[in-house]
Formats: sequence, structure tokens, C-alpha cells
Amino acid sequence: MKLSDFKFNLPKNVIAKHPVNPRDKAKLMVLNREKQEIENKTFSDVDDYMEKGDVLVVNETRVFQARLFGKKEKTNAKIEVFLLRELNAVECIWDVIVDPARKVRIGNKIYFNDKLWCEVIDNTTSRGRTVRFNQPGNVYKSVEKIGLTPLPPYIKREPEPEDKENYQTVYARVDGAVAAPTAGLHFTQKLLAKIEKKGVHIVPVVLHIGLGTFRPVEVEDLTKHKMDSEYYEITHQSSEIINKAIRDKHNVIAVGTSSARALETSVTADAFIKPSRGWTDKFIYPPYEFKVVDKLITNFHMPESTLLMLLCAFAGTDFAMKAYKKALKENYRFLSYGDAMLIL
Repeated sequence: MKLSDFKFNLPKNVIAKHPVNPRDKAKLMVLNREKQEIENKTFSDVDDYMEKGDVLVVNETRVFQARLFGKKEKTNAKIEVFLLRELNAVECIWDVIVDPARKVRIGNKIYFNDKLWCEVIDNTTSRGRTVRFNQPGNVYKSVEKIGLTPLPPYIKREPEPEDKENYQTVYARVDGAVAAPTAGLHFTQKLLAKIEKKGVHIVPVVLHIGLGTFRPVEVEDLTKHKMDSEYYEITHQSSEIINKAIRDKHNVIAVGTSSARALETSVTADAFIKPSRGWTDKFIYPPYEFKVVDKLITNFHMPESTLLMLLCAFAGTDFAMKAYKKALKENYRFLSYGDAMLIL
């Protein structure tokens, strides 16, 4: 497969700038791979495609308020600091992106308020820096009060107070993501309760989505593309529930490409899940044989994105692109705050 195989025209007016309210009233396009049929539904119907004994795998990562604005010591120049990932919790060392980068050098201190500041200790890329925060303990807690929601760049508006809740799944628990696992945004507590009542096991995993999810693929030959590494974790308890479902021939339903990547990273040679944690740069694109995931819930993605490539690997490229053509024709809403797709 080549990069150009995943090209299509995405009009700006189909990119959702705000979510549907309530969350589960978004449209749901259902793709049946076996029958090669496409149905239009509402997301609240998603439980119709689940059976007792199935497992619904959700990514419990939590988006933190990663965009900070501070002032450089002495000059008072306004600096944006975008937190990427925590490198050392004890010493409060983080990878960040700074803007304007030309003003930020090693040794500079950036003050966010009278309690919180950081010092630049290294350069990583042209805009990347490594910084040490002055507050020992939970930096996530400190930035929660003063940071802004890191909305995706394509939404092209400033974050609003409502985004703090809207750009977060209702089951988000573990701080660490700078982008939401967007397929999960459609679930409400009521819908999850309905799914559980049906006898479906809701199983958590964690994969902290980084800015790499928005990074364009710049090589035509996909074998030469390298994914950014992202931290993931699958507990012993989660793996046991998933493996029981596999042994009993029930479906493993992944909510989002991040859950799918975590599962496919942790799969054993005999197609079971092993408990694991660490960093994954797994890049899934066609042709790829999924070892664990039977059904996939996802959103509508950017052209030529790694997210679209994973979807095409699961649905089949021709069938997926046919569905995208239909979605554009029928005014489906695209990207993070947009509508959903279920691939059977």
C-alpha cells in the first residue's frame, strides 16, 4: 500500500467543531464486512451489535489540560508550553513543545503563576524542549487548574470551558493523553449501563495518545513510516477477561484505534492477550491480519492518516473508502467531535 491510496478530499464544512449533545445521538455507520453492506444508525443503537459474553475494550486514558501559557523570566515574553509526556514523575521532568521556540533556550525559566514554573534543561527538536517543573508531586493536578484543553489543530477554534468535559470520555481515569480516544466520546453512562446489563464485559486498557496521532505521514512507501511511541498498559485482570471471551468464542470489540493498537501490541503467538505495559510504536496498515479484535468502533478520520490506515486494514481498503464516500455524500460529521463507525 502507498500513502496516496488513502487520499480523498475532505471539505472543511464536514469537520465537526462541537460534539452532538447528548453524546450518543451521533450518527453511526455500520459496516458489515461479510455481507459488504452499509447501514445508517444512531450511536445509541450500538448495543444491538453486542451479545452476552462479548467484551467491549475501552481506553481509560484521560486528556489533561496540556496547553499552558507563561512568561519568560526577565523579559516577560509570552510563551506557550504544550506538555507532551512525563519523563520522570519524581523529578517532574517533561517533554514539551514551546512557541515561539526561538525565544526559549536551555536555562530559561518560564513562570505560569506565582506557584508554578519550569526550567528548560535540554533541546529535543526545533520546537521541542525538556523541562523540569518546580513542584514535586502531581504536575497533572497543578496544570488542571491553569491549562487549556488541547483541542486538535484541525478544529480551528480556541477551547471553551465546555471542552474540558466534552473532549473526555465518561470513563476517563488515568492522566496522560494530549488527544482524546475519540471513538469513546460517544458513550454515555446510561448507554454503558445498558451494555453491561446485556452481559457484555466492559474492559479497560490504557494507551496515552500523543501528538503523533496528528502527525502527517510524509513517505509514499508506508514501510518507511515510523510511529511516535505511546505508553500503554493492559492489566492482568483485563487480559484474563479478554482471554476468557476469546476461548469461549465471544467477540472482542475495540473502542477506537488506540484500544486496537494496545491489544494488537500485547497479543501472543497463540492469539491471546498477555498483561503488559511499556511503549508501543505499532503501525497497523493494510495488509494486516488482526489477531484479537473482532469488531471495531471508530470515528471518521483525516485523509492519509495512520488512523485511516488502521481502519482500512480492518475493513478492507475498498470497502472503507466506499463507506467514506457515502459518509461525505450523506453529511456525516468527521474527526474528533464527529460521527462514528462500527465495523462488524
